[in-house]
Amino acid sequence: MARYIFITGGVVSGLGKGITAASLGRLLIDRGLTVTVQKLDPYINVDPGTMNPYEHGEVFVTDDGTETDLDIGHYERFLGVHFTRDCNYTTGKIYSSVIAKERNGEYLGKTIQVVPHITNEIINAMKSVAGNNDIVIVEIGGTVGDLESGVYIEAIRQFRQQLGFGNSVSIHVTLVPHLDCSGEIKTKPTQASVREIAQLGVTPDLVVCRTGKDVELDLEHRKKIAMFCNLAGAEYVIHNRDCRSIYEVPLLMKEQKLDDLVLGKLGMNVKKGDMKEWRAMVSKMLAKHETKTVAIVGKYIEVADAYISVTEAVKHAGLKCGVSVNVKLVDCEKVDLKGVDGIIVPGGFGSRGIEGKIAAAKFARENKIPYLGLCLGMQIATIEFARNVAGLKGANSSEIDAVTPYPVIDIMESQKNIDKKGGTMRLGLYDCTITPKTNSAKLYGKKLIRERHRHRYEFNNAYREQLEKAGLVIAGVNENNNLVEIIEIPNHPYFVAAQFHPEFLSKPYQPHPLFVGLMKAVKEKK
Repeated sequence: MARYIFITGGVVSGLGKGITAASLGRLLIDRGLTVTVQKLDPYINVDPGTMNPYEHGEVFVTDDGTETDLDIGHYERFLGVHFTRDCNYTTGKIYSSVIAKERNGEYLGKTIQVVPHITNEIINAMKSVAGNNDIVIVEIGGTVGDLESGVYIEAIRQFRQQLGFGNSVSIHVTLVPHLDCSGEIKTKPTQASVREIAQLGVTPDLVVCRTGKDVELDLEHRKKIAMFCNLAGAEYVIHNRDCRSIYEVPLLMKEQKLDDLVLGKLGMNVKKGDMKEWRAMVSKMLAKHETKTVAIVGKYIEVADAYISVTEAVKHAGLKCGVSVNVKLVDCEKVDLKGVDGIIVPGGFGSRGIEGKIAAAKFARENKIPYLGLCLGMQIATIEFARNVAGLKGANSSEIDAVTPYPVIDIMESQKNIDKKGGTMRLGLYDCTITPKTNSAKLYGKKLIRERHRHRYEFNNAYREQLEKAGLVIAGVNENNNLVEIIEIPNHPYFVAAQFHPEFLSKPYQPHPLFVGLMKAVKEKK
């Protein structure tokens, strides 16, 4: 039977519960355990797929085409596990399931209530990911005390009773503020937050205290928190200060024996872990390297989390190539690319800022600056090439301009036959056959790859021959649906664009080939 670890948060949102969950998962995997992680989000949207990135950051996509919270990306990068649709539930998804069952008569005419029907559905969701795993880590989004998160806390309370003593652990992540005016650390917010969740029936076994990087949570303060939060000892207060890299967090928690404490609570005696490979990776990551600036040209630059997977993938590739990466988020409506060493145009939807992104692709092509286009970024590169190289003036995507004379990006007839994982969208893993003797062929080193997608519009095959004659290289195609997946421009240090999202498959210890290719070219750029 799987043991469960429940991670909740208090005081304020955005404390890094996801990084805490991912870090603990990494430590337990290092101990030889099989681990999965699940995120339960209190918002009523069925999934984050239709949410503006300003609201909740990027939408992460799993192999099976599920649009999920960005924390699932952190889980995959830290644990090296590919998750499925059961890894992320929202209140909207839970209620939709209950309502569908009620309409179908599955409750036999009973009155449907939050308790037990909604809580039972949440418990069933938590059970659904157990499989053959030793450990299931369940992160509850939001902040304890918010009205919408109360039902999840009640579900945890009930589920812990069902699991029985010693089969679950509760970890509460809180903020411990430091008042500069008095030079004091304040533990009262943590005490109040733990008291609040305890009043709901869930008593934390450990408390993870988030602070700024220069704050030291000494033994005296830990003892105080332990006493007022009813913990077994000061060692059950974990100090998680701001780190230079998120990948440093597992090592910080290892130093404080978080994995030992959790396994002790669960009564599990397993092999010791040393995190040797992870430690070497982080050491290399934090070492001094030549710094290069890579611009991400997007329209949600005020929210760094909107492009978190792209940012991380660039850093992973930089690590591989021995380059420190300065990521510059560039507003696509005010494009300034002076002094950048590489350019990325990421995925996106809608018409705002399209001309700025096209200008960025043109700037990269004409000035021989390494360019990587991701999803929309491939479509942008195609439009720019069609307009300025192939002579198709006014070329565009029919998504942006329904009456363009040259819809080089369009909804394809073959797309109508694609399975309906995403309705009108192509979502999840699809095959791509790499064209021999291309840059992509060198990078991947194999003929057939599988990559994750999230888009509606496609390269219009009606213009393929014309664009190829003008010099565009088709470096990858989905043969089942006759869809272009990768394009390249020859006689350029690096100009590659993919219809898929390679950033979703990048790991710090296994960077994605297309990002590695970009960073190699960036490193060599004079």
